[in-house]
Amino acid sequence: MKHDSFSIFGHKMAAHSGIVELMDDLGKAMAGHEEMLMLGGGNPAGIPQMQAIWRQDMAALLEDQKRFDRVLCHYDIPQGSPRFLEAVAALFREEYGWDIGPQNVAVTNSSQNAYFMLLNMLAGERADGSHGKILLPVTPEYIGYADQGLSEDMFVACKPLISEIGDHQFKYHVDFDNLVLGDDIAAVCVSRPTNPTGNVLTDDEVRRLAALTKERGIPLLIDNAYGAPFPSIIFGDAEPHWDEHVILTLSLSKLGLPGTRTGIVIASEAIIAAVASANAIISLASGTIGQALVVGHMESGRILQFSREIVRPFYEARLHRALDFVEASFDQHLPWRLHRCEGALFLWLWCRDMPIDSRTFYERLKARGVLVVPGRYFFYGLDEPWPHQDQCIRINYSQPETTVREGLRIIGEEMQKAYSSRSM
Repeated sequence: MKHDSFSIFGHKMAAHSGIVELMDDLGKAMAGHEEMLMLGGGNPAGIPQMQAIWRQDMAALLEDQKRFDRVLCHYDIPQGSPRFLEAVAALFREEYGWDIGPQNVAVTNSSQNAYFMLLNMLAGERADGSHGKILLPVTPEYIGYADQGLSEDMFVACKPLISEIGDHQFKYHVDFDNLVLGDDIAAVCVSRPTNPTGNVLTDDEVRRLAALTKERGIPLLIDNAYGAPFPSIIFGDAEPHWDEHVILTLSLSKLGLPGTRTGIVIASEAIIAAVASANAIISLASGTIGQALVVGHMESGRILQFSREIVRPFYEARLHRALDFVEASFDQHLPWRLHRCEGALFLWLWCRDMPIDSRTFYERLKARGVLVVPGRYFFYGLDEPWPHQDQCIRINYSQPETTVREGLRIIGEEMQKAYSSRSM
């Protein structure tokens, strides 16, 4: 079938996009079709202690014939497994005192799938003919949202304030003085920790965003795929936040279960009912394996222990190791900066005034067997060009030590070559 016979939706889904390129590169590298140093994808690391736990739980599930048959041979209700929904609600009630029950929780086939439903439920063409938009209060923001809108121009992004720290670090902040929630803004969306930068909005920034959105009567979506209380890939103090107008999403992927594609939505009853309805229409029901493996640990609270004592220390150690490699491999006299990594799996490299853009830098690195992600893809929603968006790349620091060390060495070499060409 030719693309010219596709609908508008078909053209959008078949078009080139940053997330398609990222996953294609990831797939080729993981399949072994190319000898690549994979520093580009968002695939979590294999943590030996967590893998042992999941193998043990899978073996126990296989031994329990009745439960195994129930998990694999029956659909759950569209909202998710009732036992799992209650376990999630109880965990947050007990840990944070939130007034929620299973009616405030839904399970989706990944948080990526949840955002496709949520973003299009909240924004786009309205019944009165107006067009609702999603405001990103800090750009850059997660590449996976960019192409999910079924209507055009769904996103509006705000440039951040940038504070420079020492010789080679920086941090983004919400620019509240220039944050405008116009009548066309249907919801505000942030990831925390942020993919791609490792930025963590402060508790004060989150409270201010929550207050502004509550005053306007619109939802605040907080993507917590890396955050507290699980998987807790967050290297400082940050409390999760929820209110009736807040939609909090979580994931089991970074606990070591990306293949189960299990996303969790915590929201008002009205939003959860809509998500359950969309689940029924799109998927009939959500996958059961992730819920079955984790539910006992959710009920006992062990999931918090795993996150604090296994997952977070693992990634924190890998981050410090990667920063040591950066110091050894990058010319300290060049004007590069790394965003202060406060969580997630990434180093966000800003090559200020480098004479090539991030796409060209990406191609040069790819030719040398190193995969990163060019920064431009993360700056959608801006209403005017910004040189900063062509000066950044995302690097996954969570891969094996030899991969990260060699990849960063090559990045340092290619960065030095690019800056050297400026003076020729």
